[in-house]
Order: sequence, then structure tokens, then C-alpha cells
Amino acid sequence: MKLVFLASSFSIVWYMRKHKIVRRTYDREHDTFRHHFIVLPCLVLALLINERFTFREVMWAFSIYLEAVAILPQLVLLQRTRNIDNLTGQYVFFLGAYRVLYILNWIYRYFTEPHFVHWISWIAGIVQTMLYADFFYYYIISWKNNVKLELPA
Repeated sequence: MKLVFLASSFSIVWYMRKHKIVRRTYDREHDTFRHHFIVLPCLVLALLINERFTFREVMWAFSIYLEAVAILPQLVLLQRTRNIDNLTGQYVFFLGAYRVLYILNWIYRYFTEPHFVHWISWIAGIVQTMLYADFFYYYIISWKNNVKLELPA
């Protein structure tokens, strides 16, 4: 599953950067999120809160923290443009659903495997799911009412 996830992620990035039709849909005017405002705090947090202070563990913690907030630029862009096409809405919804399923897996493993405690990934996963909660609400309402998805400004 990790290989499928990585391959699909790389293909999405390739399409956004290189594909002539998809590349034209990029909205530079609304995409003004300052990425260093999420990358640098995640790095500092990884340096301060990790399981062991080794390069590998710090980088693992950094990736977990960064994954938790990596959807913020997309959510901010969707909220600014208020123009959410069907494919984009479904993509963001299923990214969030993936995290919800991960949390269910952690709950199951906590009760079935002795000593299964990963506080860093658990807290980061809960934070990530909370970031998706508002989007989930509007996505489900629009799906239920069979109307175009719009986020409030």
C-alpha cells in the first residue's frame, strides 16, 4: 500500500508540473500559502519531541508532523477560490478518509497488540483528522443535497 501511495503521489505531482492540460489549471494568484510557516515548526517540533534523538527518528517525527498539516495549503486554496470541482473535492475527501481509517486501525491494534503505543503518530493523526473535519462537514452536506461543494470564505 505504501508503494501505491508513493507512486500515486509522485504521479499527481508530475501531472501538476508537467502535463500540459493539468498544468494550466494552477492558480498562482490564490496559491499564496507560505509553506515555511508549516515546515519550520514541524522541524522544530521533531527536534524537540521524538522517540529517540537520532537522525532517523527525528526525520520520522518530522515526516509525521508535516503529514499532519500538509493539507493546509490545499484547504486554504480551496477556501479562497471557492471553486471546488468534483475531482478535487473527492481527492481531498478520500485523503481525509484515509487518515480516519488509519485511526480505526490504531484503535484496533491498541486493543489487540500488547505494547502498541505510538503517541507521536496518534496525536498527529488526530490533528490531521481535525483539520479535515470542516471540509468533511461541507462535503457531506453538498453530497447529501446534491449541490456543488462550496466552502465558506
